[in-house]
Amino acid sequence: MKRLLALFFLLFQIANINSQTNCKDMTQQTENNGDVKVLLHTSMGDVTLLLYGDTPRHTANFVKRVNAGDYDGVLFHRVISDFMIQTGDPTSKNAPKGKMLGAGDSGEQIEAEFLFPKYYHHRGAIAAARQGDNVNPERKSSGSQFYIVTGRKFSPAQMDQMEHKAQMQHKQEVFDRLCSENRDSIMSLRRNRDREGLQALQEKLVKETEELTASAPVIYTPEMREAYVNMGGAPHLDGQYTVYGRVIDGMDVVDKIEKAETDANDRPVEDIKIISAKVIE
Repeated sequence: MKRLLALFFLLFQIANINSQTNCKDMTQQTENNGDVKVLLHTSMGDVTLLLYGDTPRHTANFVKRVNAGDYDGVLFHRVISDFMIQTGDPTSKNAPKGKMLGAGDSGEQIEAEFLFPKYYHHRGAIAAARQGDNVNPERKSSGSQFYIVTGRKFSPAQMDQMEHKAQMQHKQEVFDRLCSENRDSIMSLRRNRDREGLQALQEKLVKETEELTASAPVIYTPEMREAYVNMGGAPHLDGQYTVYGRVIDGMDVVDKIEKAETDANDRPVEDIKIISAKVIE
């Protein structure tokens, strides 16, 4: 808890300044009736997606975009080897070569649907892009942009380190929220120079943080560890972006796209596009 204690006093200073799913699951379809299959016909080949029925807002939005033709002609505008491929920027249609892309969107956001650890960033996972926490603290998803994870493999020791980091990040997020909820009390105690009161409030918030995070620990299950060690993925994104589907056919095409030559902005030098997208079931 030393980090939380240090953060507690840091928040005081800032306030003062301002006042001044598992491996087998990946090869099987889910059992939800709302699951939808979508075929992406790309300039590199076909990719079939399975969108999950238990992330209904994201799946319904994706289907709406497909039926409206919003994905027809968009580029894979951001491609990073051993990480992911990203698309869905409407301004990428017919964009001149070299133009920086990625800021375009549908004009709406989708409420987050985090179902971690059921859905996580294994190789082949589909997730929604979004704006950063500083302007999007609720972590709402982009209305059109999404990415497909390629990722890399991690050793068991690396997974241990990432799990510890995830647990500490979870505690910090809870502690930040509690501090924000008690901001008025913190400021009042500071104005009154009540050090004993501040100490008591600090101990109270630390205790609440421990209780809240103990009942909801961040843990990588054995199945998830097996997936990240043997298949790969991007575990550092878990619980921060909505995962709402996976590739069920055409991962070889995704791999080809991932290996494309890119410019300084991670845009492929030669355009790679979704020619058409359609719901197939």
